[in-house]
Amino acid sequence: MQIRPRRSVLYMPGSHPRALQKAQQLAADSLIFDMEDAVAPAAKVQAREIITSAIQLGDYGTREIVVRVNALDTEWGEGDLKAMARSGAHAICLPKVETAAEVAKALAILDKAQAPASLYLWVMAETPRGVLNIQEVCGASTRIAVLMMGTSDLSKELRLRNRDDRLGLVASLNFCVLAARAHNLDIIDGVQLDLNNEQAYQHSCEQGRDLGFDGKSVIHPKQIAYANQMFSPSATDIEWAHKVLVAWQQAEQVGEALVLLDGRLIENLHVDEAKRTLAIAEAITER
Repeated sequence: MQIRPRRSVLYMPGSHPRALQKAQQLAADSLIFDMEDAVAPAAKVQAREIITSAIQLGDYGTREIVVRVNALDTEWGEGDLKAMARSGAHAICLPKVETAAEVAKALAILDKAQAPASLYLWVMAETPRGVLNIQEVCGASTRIAVLMMGTSDLSKELRLRNRDDRLGLVASLNFCVLAARAHNLDIIDGVQLDLNNEQAYQHSCEQGRDLGFDGKSVIHPKQIAYANQMFSPSATDIEWAHKVLVAWQQAEQVGEALVLLDGRLIENLHVDEAKRTLAIAEAITER
C-alpha cells in the first residue's frame, strides 16, 4: 500500500467557493469537498460546478482531494458520480455504504462516465448494517483505498449517549480497524462535533491512534494541528525505529534471527513496523 499521510481529513462544504479556496492554505493532509451533509438540497446541483471549478482552478499542492457524493439511493447520487468522474479529484467518498453491490454500482457509473483508473474510492461505515457488513464492503474492489468512520450517524442509529470516552462506539471502531487492515486499507476516525469540548476532541484523537486509526476526520481548521500531531510518529518513535534497523542489520551480519535491544526482543515484525514508521515520517517531511 502506498504510504500517504492522512493524519487530518478536513470536511469542506462543497457549495461555498470561498471555503474551498481557503482550504488551499490549510495544513490538512486530505480535504473532503462535501456534497452530502454540508450542502442544502437546493444547492446540491450547483455544488457540482463549484467543486469541479475549485479542483481544476485551485492550487492544493500535495493535499489529497476527495469528493463526498450523495448516497446512490438519493435523487442526486448518480448525477454526483457522473459529474465528479473527470473532475480531477483523487478519490470519491461514498457515504452510508452497506453492501458490496453498492460499491459495484458506483464503480459502474464512474466507469461509464470515463473516470480515470487512478480515481479511487473511500467508503464510509456509518450504519449498523454497514458495520456488520464491513468486511464485504472493504473487499468489494481493489479501487477502495480508505475506510471512513461516520461516527455521528452511527451513534444516532445505535441510540448512544454522548460520552467523551465514546464507550458505545469502541466495538464498532475495533471491528472496522480489523476489516481495514485485513484488506490493506487506511482507516480514518470520525469527527468530534462539539468544537468547544477540546478535552473530548483530544481524547478521541488519542483513542483513535491507540485503536489503530491512521488519522482523524475534522470539521474545523482549529482541529487540524492536534490531529497532525497525534497521528505523526514522535521523535522518540523515529529514534527507536532507527535503532531497530541498525540492531537488526548487525544481527543479520552474524546470522541471528533475533536481537535484544534495550531489554526488548526484536524480530521481523518489529523491523517492518520500524520501516513503516520511517516511511510515514519521510512522507510527512516531504509535504
